[in-house]
This record gives sequence, C-alpha cells and structure tokens, in this order.
Amino acid sequence: VWSAPLTDHDADAWKPIFEKFEKENNCEIEFQIVPWDNYAEKYATAISAGEGPDIGYMYAEMFPQFIEMGAVEDLTPYLEKSGTSDNYLYLDDAKMMGGIYGLPIEAANPGVLYYNKDILEKLGEKPPKTWDDFKRICEKATKDTDGDGKIDQWGLAQGWGSKVFGSLNWNWYPYLWQAGGDIFNDDLKSVKFNDKSGLEAAKFLKELQAYVPEDSLSKDSNEMIESVFGPGKAAFTIMLSSAATSVFDESFPDLNWGFVTGLEDKKAATFGAVDHLSLMSSAKNKELAYKLIQHMLSVESMTEFHKAIPRAPITKGEPYQGDERFKEMVENDKNVYRPLVVGPHGVE
Repeated sequence: VWSAPLTDHDADAWKPIFEKFEKENNCEIEFQIVPWDNYAEKYATAISAGEGPDIGYMYAEMFPQFIEMGAVEDLTPYLEKSGTSDNYLYLDDAKMMGGIYGLPIEAANPGVLYYNKDILEKLGEKPPKTWDDFKRICEKATKDTDGDGKIDQWGLAQGWGSKVFGSLNWNWYPYLWQAGGDIFNDDLKSVKFNDKSGLEAAKFLKELQAYVPEDSLSKDSNEMIESVFGPGKAAFTIMLSSAATSVFDESFPDLNWGFVTGLEDKKAATFGAVDHLSLMSSAKNKELAYKLIQHMLSVESMTEFHKAIPRAPITKGEPYQGDERFKEMVENDKNVYRPLVVGPHGVE
C-alpha cells in the first residue's frame, strides 16, 4: 500500500487496522508513505518498471494518465459483486472516464471563504452570500486605517504566486463554478472554461484586484495568510478548511474568524478534493487487494483511523470525528463543494 502523508503519524494510525487484516487473511502488508514532492512522477516511474504498489492513494489530477495506461482497475465489477456501493458517501465523485477507478478515502476538506468577524462587524456587514455582497465588503474593507496615506487593510488576501497548478483549486475553479461554468464539456473532449461563464469569472477576479495586496502575484495563498489575513489585515481569504486547525489555531489563536462554504453567483460552489484508494492493475492478487481496500474503508476501520486523525466520515454509519466547527458544513453543504472533473489530459 502506498499513501500520501496526511499527517506525521499516519503509519501509527493504520498499524492496528493492518494487523487485524494480516491476522484474518494470513498475509503481510507493506505500507509506504510517499512524499508529496513528485508524488505522481514516482507512481509513473514505478509502474513503468513493474514496481508499483498493489493499492495506491491517488488524487483526481493523477487519474487520466494512469487510466489511459491501463494501470488502475475499474472497480465497477468488484462493487457489483460485493454489493457495497451504498456504503460510500462520495462514490459519485469516483465515477470518471467511464468507470470507477477508486474508492474515496479523503473528502470534505473544501476551500472555504474565511472572514474576519471583527472587520465585518466594524463595517456593519454580515458574512457574504453572493458576489455582490463579497465585492461590496471587499471595497469597504480596503482602506488606510492609520492615516499615513497607504492602504493597510485589504478586502481579500489571495495569493497568485504559487508555481503549483493545484493552487487553482481555490483561486480559480470556485469562481468558475459559481458563475455556472466548468472545466470540461460533458463529452470530455473539449474545454468549457473559455465560455461566457468563464469570462464572467475572469472579469470578477479582475475587479477584485483593486482589493488585493499589491504583492499578491509574488506570494502564494499560505504566505498571504501568514502575512495579511492571519495578522488581521484583510477581511477575507480562501483556504482549505483544515487550515483552521493547522494554521489559525497554531499561529493566530486570537484571530476572530468565521467562514462561508462557497459564494454564489449563478450557484454556490467551491472546491473540495476527493482522494481515492485505487486497485492497481499490476496487483498479483486483485481479490485480496480489493478486500484490503474494503477493510481499510469499513465503518470500523475508519472510525478508529479518524480517532487518531480527525476527518469527516467517508463511509455510511461512521460518526463525525472531524473539526466540530465544520460539522454543520459537512452535514448540510455537501452539494456546495466538489472535486475536479477527471478527464483526458486533465493536468495539461
């Protein structure tokens, strides 16, 4: 089993789950954590050399290449045989390029719109729901608060300096989806983001430029949070919900923040990754490997795993053990956040 590093104690959390399976199935499990750097490239190199895993943790952008290579199994017949399709809360997000090439293991960590409660209160504003609300508040929040002639409080702390295309997941796609657009046309043979909705999203972002710090093109989103939003110098920022624990609680405990899951133009939407466990086609014992995937994703296993690594449930019947501040979002806003569409040449 290959997995990405979700925390610094993943192996400890999986150990008792794996040991139970090993005992019941008279087998040994080799668990390897692959660093995020060059994650997809390591898979490609290993698979080409016949040295890949039996089970791999994969994110949406990885799938097109490996589906076209025939490196991952379509799990549709396995699900039909086991009759377990109804067990998985995010199974619809696993349907890609004509098959089901993974079972969701990590979900419900969307890129939300954080707001500074103190700034909005001083402005006499409530949390925004629509683009009009958002733009109005950004404009009112962008000002010189100490009278030195320079803007020192901004509407939006959004960084565009990242060299990693994954930052588009919260910097661009939410606006595109909110405008009613999408990345691919339904046939997955042509792109759709350059249509009227895409143009509306681009224009809106251009308008927001007046309310974003001048160095937003040289800093990424994390740097903008550390230097602008965290210290209380911006009304809004956009980042994963997990940033509440990993960044705000750790580095800015006095920050008085709230969040909106996703703004609305034509509809409310934002990005939320859904990562999967995939059965690799090179597995020598596919039945046993699929059985292990089922075991890893069972209610019992996920309940124990999420005690050690708090996350939202991904399996029906599993209790919520994630951040309590986002419980209502996970339970009520599941139709607002969504992953990328997996299509041919998706990364390109």
